[in-house]
Amino acid sequence: MAARKFNVPGAYASSIVSIVKNARSAADPRKRDLSPSILDFGPLRFKIARHFGFCFGVEHAIDIAWRALEENPGRRIFLLSEMIHNPRVNGDLRAAGVQFLRTTTGKQLIPFETLTPDDVVIIPAFGASLDVESKLAECGVDTMTYDTTCPFVEKVWNKSERIGGDGYTVIIHGKRYHEEMRATFSRASRNAPAVVVRDLREAEDLARLIRGEADAAFFFDRFRDRYSPGFDPRRDLQRIGVVNQTTMLATETQAIARLFRQAILDRYGEAELSDRFADTSDTLCYATNENQNATLELIASGGDLGIVVGGYNSSNTTHLLDLCTEKMPAYFVRDASELVSSETIRHFDPQAGERRVTNGWLPVRRPLDVVLTAGASCPDALLDEVIRKMTGWTENARALEDALAPFASGKAA
Repeated sequence: MAARKFNVPGAYASSIVSIVKNARSAADPRKRDLSPSILDFGPLRFKIARHFGFCFGVEHAIDIAWRALEENPGRRIFLLSEMIHNPRVNGDLRAAGVQFLRTTTGKQLIPFETLTPDDVVIIPAFGASLDVESKLAECGVDTMTYDTTCPFVEKVWNKSERIGGDGYTVIIHGKRYHEEMRATFSRASRNAPAVVVRDLREAEDLARLIRGEADAAFFFDRFRDRYSPGFDPRRDLQRIGVVNQTTMLATETQAIARLFRQAILDRYGEAELSDRFADTSDTLCYATNENQNATLELIASGGDLGIVVGGYNSSNTTHLLDLCTEKMPAYFVRDASELVSSETIRHFDPQAGERRVTNGWLPVRRPLDVVLTAGASCPDALLDEVIRKMTGWTENARALEDALAPFASGKAA
């Protein structure tokens, strides 16, 4: 699947990062070496993650969206909401005439009732909830032809429905009102009990219920608005399986699954474990895993500061930032315009949910090592812009051609 090629607009291509990526892919086609690539400008060195940027699902979605525009001249074209969480890509689609029906939080911008069967509606990479699909069908809208739902999101849906059909309650690791989660929860809860846990802390509370250490009142208070209708914690936590929103930290999903497995083991014993705990380890998204593992290797290599590029409402990008900030000062920027100067940077703080301005962000010591990565919905071209801007501030920086020479020659490690 990963070898398939998609038609992605040339504006998203890179003249710097692509050379680095291609050299690494040629030297390590099996992706076994997760060490970062070093783009050495002398006084400024960029350590670039082995894996980052557009994943299979994003390229698949972009390809379909632009094909919808090419194939339907003169027709009204709508996206259910942002196709992916990147302002550059969504802005390009708007400029091309695509209208957005909803915000990412589900706020209606254009009433579904105004749609006609002649309109084109593109389903975003996150998918759509069953309720939304039903409303669009009532309007006579075709939601199949230009459905850009990521195949790995659909894999989670299929697994959820399968284990739910086998009598397991579906526990979903994710953010309850994220677009992907709304779609996944609607499917998981269609024929089975389902509940959402945000993180390991919430999972520990749910594990208490599995062990019988907390009562139903605790569940309904702690997990308010995150369980399916009719959920009975005394009945519905006896047989469970864990899946995840694909943009979450894979290591955290694995830790949550281990926690619940142990809770089942503690309550029911080894003899009943295989019947009461479903194996769902095959639902983790390969791209999320690769990007997170590459970021961990990037951080382990050391750096003076980190820059993470991506849309501010991108869940997977936020988690890359979380990994970086554990070890160094790191800044989440949507593009190079946020790097106002070598003195001032605008960046997003996910914990506070707001953009901040930081002065004195760039250390003066040289050489300076900057670790650089990006979310799965970020065009490589945006990293090029960051590299060019920062090298433009750096006195005595080597020429770009010299920094790229090891990769262009194929001699880069």
